[in-house]
Order: sequence, then structure tokens, then C-alpha cells
Amino acid sequence: MDAATIRRFTRLAVPAMAGAMLAACVPADDADEGDPNTAPATPTPPTPPGDGTLTPTTGGARQVEERTDLFIFEYSYPQAAGETKGLADWLDRRLDRERSSLAARAEDGRAEARDNGFPFNTYSSETAWEVVADMPNWLSLSADQSYYYGGAHPNYGFDTIVWNKEDGTPMEPTAFFTSNAALDEALGPRLCEALNAEREKRRGIPVEEDAGNSFNTCIKPDETNLLLGSTNGQTFNRIGIQIAPYLAGPYAEGSYEFTFPMTPELLETVREEYREVFAARN
Repeated sequence: MDAATIRRFTRLAVPAMAGAMLAACVPADDADEGDPNTAPATPTPPTPPGDGTLTPTTGGARQVEERTDLFIFEYSYPQAAGETKGLADWLDRRLDRERSSLAARAEDGRAEARDNGFPFNTYSSETAWEVVADMPNWLSLSADQSYYYGGAHPNYGFDTIVWNKEDGTPMEPTAFFTSNAALDEALGPRLCEALNAEREKRRGIPVEEDAGNSFNTCIKPDETNLLLGSTNGQTFNRIGIQIAPYLAGPYAEGSYEFTFPMTPELLETVREEYREVFAARN
């Protein structure tokens, strides 16, 4: 399993899902012709499946919510994302996949519950994208995600992309660096120290690294949800780290989040073609 899979899937303790809400349109040719001298009535938008509501994309923020007997689906992104060329379409395609996947999972879950004679609990999926850094040619985003596919409790995790405004494409934050190994060498020790200090605070006992217990081992930066942030709106000068439950500790321990300043050592690991959009921060 590669690092991206670990970050997007294992950290959620469930396979990442896809989904979206589609709004139907009534073709003009299907409307009754009526009296040509009478002003046409204001068209009524079609109702989405179930009791859900849909807020369409209008070149800005978008928030979608759909509730049915099978599932609850929520998905949102901020105005900056909606106004960035190409990004809204990219996020909407993600929305579509996530909604479709949730609906299929819920159908299967209800059938399994019925076949085995136990109650079916409504499935759910929520994804909320937020701006991490908005720079002249780059928009860094993070997402809080939560899922429930039956079981004792929901699961949650994170996602991230950096959008290239010039060519309209998404990038993984780790793609800005020469290699995962170089990034780990420069940032790994600080991350491990911060993680173990927080583990000790939450657990009340010192952490003894045990290769046989993943809840006590260090986590590599590329195994986390890595965020590129900026305090000046011009350059990436800090790195955020988000670690979801089950990756660094049990579910009850919660997630871990850290922020590290960009250092000269870290700058050395940035790929040459992206070096100008990074800066060290004291």
C-alpha cells in the first residue's frame, strides 16, 4: 500500500468513498405550449431524490445536502474554490463520485441488514473543503471528511490538494518535494518529537517506540495529510500535518494536528521548479 493510499484510506479506517448530487433539468421542449399570448409561468425546479436540497454552483461557494431513508450526504467548498477556473468542475466531479458511491453502499448495506435480520442505520458522508492558503498562482485546500457505513461509530479523516491556477490542475502537496525520503529526513524528526509529546500528554505515560505497535511508532510526513500553508499570501512558508485516528493511535485518542515553519533545511527538499513559491520562516 503506497503512502497516498495510507493517507486517504487507512487513516479513515474505511475505504475512501465517492459521491455527488445531480440536479435534473427540464428541457424547454417538454413544457406545454399553452396560450401563446399568455406569459409563461415561472418554472419550478425539480426536486432532488428523497428529501434533500441542492444549492447549485453559481461561480462561488457551494453547499449540497441530501437526506433520504438510506443516507445523508453533505458536501461543500468555499467561494475561493468556486471562483477558481477549473477547480469548481473538479470538485463537482468528486462530489458526484462520492454521492454515487454512498448511495450504492447504502443500498448494499440495507440489503445485507434485511437478509440478516438486523436493523439498518442510515449511512452518511460529509466532506467540507476549506482554504489553507490563497496565493497568486496557487490555492491550497484541505477537507474534513466523515463517514458512517454502519458499525459502532462513524469514522473521519482529511484530504488535501494544491490547485495550480495557471494550468488548472491539482497537485499533491508532497509532489512539490524532491522525494518522500528527503521530506522525511528534513521534517520527520520534528514530527516524531511533537507526536510523541502529544501522545504522552493524552495517554499520561511516556511513549516507548515499539516496532510491533503502530500506535507507538513515528509517522512519516507523506503518510499524513500534509498541508502547504502561508502567512503572507505570497509564498508557502509553513507545513501542516493532520493525522487521523487509527494511524498514530486508537480511535478514542482522536486525531493529531501540527504546524511547522518552513526552514532552510526543508527548502532544500523542494523541487527546483517550485523553489520560488516557497520561503523560510523564522
